[in-house]
Amino acid sequence: MSEAFLKWAGGKKWFINRQKQIFPVEYNRYIEPFLGGGSVFFYLKPQNAILSDINEELINTYIAVRDDFEHVYQNLKMHSKKHCENYYYEIRQRKTRCLATSAARMIYLNKTCFNGIYRVNKDGIFNVPCGTQKEICFEYEKLLKSSMVLKKAQILCQDFEQTIDLAQAGDFIFCDPPYTVMDEENRFVGYNADVFSWRDQIRLAAALRCAREKKAKIIMTNIDHPNVRALYENLDGFKLCSIQRKCFISGTLDGRRDYKELIVTANL
Repeated sequence: MSEAFLKWAGGKKWFINRQKQIFPVEYNRYIEPFLGGGSVFFYLKPQNAILSDINEELINTYIAVRDDFEHVYQNLKMHSKKHCENYYYEIRQRKTRCLATSAARMIYLNKTCFNGIYRVNKDGIFNVPCGTQKEICFEYEKLLKSSMVLKKAQILCQDFEQTIDLAQAGDFIFCDPPYTVMDEENRFVGYNADVFSWRDQIRLAAALRCAREKKAKIIMTNIDHPNVRALYENLDGFKLCSIQRKCFISGTLDGRRDYKELIVTANL
């Protein structure tokens, strides 16, 4: 049973359900440089892990759940009791001072916002409207289990390249970077330059190549687009496959269409 407590755009619960057979049975450390909701980490429950993301608020939330679980949960109980639309917007605007209250704020907003999708504006301010839930509860035991699993992880706020560079022979890297944006004609457009640029995609391919040369085990997921595929097709030791899946992130039914997902592996 997964102890993931955040819903995240591009989450990998579907991957666990459909592709879990490709996870290596034996490895040294588990390394995840784009943590997001952490579905794969919580599914595997590794004994030794390095988790990272560039999103400071996200990383601080995981650190607080790991190190100050009781304080986080007490704040969540308060949010649960007070939850309503007006309270949601009050919390959305509120600034917090300590890790535990900041973590509880993020978990509460993630649980009660529309579609449960984390999104910030150009100023880095969370701006998702309130969802339709009238009541909300947080399970003590589930969050406690999350905290216990996280105690076996080093949690870092840093660039993915720094994290991948830590990999050594026998380590397992699960890599789920932000996906490419496609236009209506299915042409490659690029990444949000403030989040993940095409230059970042090139850096990622180079970092994974170095990790493969050090004999780290690698699984990377991405959108299956010719430009992305070309970064790995000619690299020695990488295997590529494609699977069809639905996208449920879009706010419109038309946007929730099938697309191809690229899976890149090495040293498995």
